[in-house]
Amino acid sequence: MTVVLDPSAQSAPIQGVLDPISCDARDFGAYARNGGWAFALMVARSVRPGGQSADETPKVSAKEFAELAGCSPERVMRYYEAWDRAADEGLVPHFEVLVPGQDIELPDAEAWQTYYVSRSSATSERGSAITEAAAAEGIRPTKALEVAENPTALRAAILADPSTAQAARAALLDRVKEDPALQAELARDIARTDELKKAVATETRAADRIGYVRQIAEKGQIRTPAGQTLDAPAELRSEAERHLSFLDELEEGEDTGEWATEAYDTMKNLVVETVEADPELRVQERRTKFYSSLQKATKVFEELTFDDADDIYEDDMVQRLEELQQAIGSCITALRSAAPRP
Repeated sequence: MTVVLDPSAQSAPIQGVLDPISCDARDFGAYARNGGWAFALMVARSVRPGGQSADETPKVSAKEFAELAGCSPERVMRYYEAWDRAADEGLVPHFEVLVPGQDIELPDAEAWQTYYVSRSSATSERGSAITEAAAAEGIRPTKALEVAENPTALRAAILADPSTAQAARAALLDRVKEDPALQAELARDIARTDELKKAVATETRAADRIGYVRQIAEKGQIRTPAGQTLDAPAELRSEAERHLSFLDELEEGEDTGEWATEAYDTMKNLVVETVEADPELRVQERRTKFYSSLQKATKVFEELTFDDADDIYEDDMVQRLEELQQAIGSCITALRSAAPRP
């Protein structure tokens, strides 16, 4: 005899027994509300605390629980340690007061990541440092640890994505300020790479030119071609402030080289015009330039030695020195003739 069952009766759960869908929905809801706490509670009420023997409690060891769960003991212990940390802070009950199958009110899911560490590397000195840095940045430690454990993935992201490369650049700049070893390594890398050397030289030149304009705008001082440092006239300082304001408003990452050159050239020309427009200043500029050249020439000759004159002698040397001697004589004569009469 064939028995035909009512289809609606087939889908209805037997009273007191949940059907598989209802079980899944219940477990899903518990996890959605409580996150990892739902799984941690299973461990906390089923795994015996350290120091307790099997005779003292119906709970099992972490190894036995892992075998029943089909996962590693290490994974079980990560949930165990997260619960232990939370219990120490009074957020959840200690293991000893929990019994298998017991349900309790669990903390919010958001609190879980504060106590749970998904990687054993987090317990190392390196992992602890990464965890602390992640907390300071306001991100989950697990994210930072995952990146640290896979540098090849980090490299791929930097190579493929400009925004990731920018984030890496900013992080390196922050770190290099306090890491002399990294400073030296980066300096060597730059020195050995022609493209980087050229880029550094270009940026250094632009920074120097901006510094020249800033000196005039902020300190009100100009440096003449001969090396004099003078107070800048009001109109010249105002022009420097205008250029500096424009430079400071450039977007980050925007090439400042062209604008820095324009500002620098403009200010240099204005400085020259300022010197030429003042007869007294013009004379002082020429005097300063003469003294500067004289000091350089004097230093060069003071550094010469002739202990090995026999080895280095050439007729051309003597001829050049004789010509120089005549030029110096003419210079002395000109200066003496220009000296004021007593």
